[in-house]
Amino acid sequence: MDLLLPLLLVALLIPMFLGVRRQKREAAKVTDMQDSLKVGDRVVTTSGLYGTVVELDDSSVDLEIAEDVITTWLRAAVREVRNEEATDTTDTTEDATSEETSTEAVASTIDAEDAAPRLTKD
Repeated sequence: MDLLLPLLLVALLIPMFLGVRRQKREAAKVTDMQDSLKVGDRVVTTSGLYGTVVELDDSSVDLEIAEDVITTWLRAAVREVRNEEATDTTDTTEDATSEETSTEAVASTIDAEDAAPRLTKD
């Protein structure tokens, strides 16, 4: 019984300590990514805006979000740098899969309508 309390404390503190370490590592990776931004990088902001870096300052980034439309953001607002090669292949795969799924959904809806009994007011 004397060992139960220390054992419970250790069992609760170890996962908490490991979680804090993981959060610090992730925060360091994001900070490194934001510090290594360069002109021409395609990025996504924390609000989901896609843009291309056109100018950098110490604390801000100018993003071109459309042709001749440039907005200024804090560096901390950049969530990720997009890798175009990886996204092109996944977009094509997702489009093909969604077309197959939507075709199957329409077919099953039509079959369900034909099989359902028709109710009338008479």
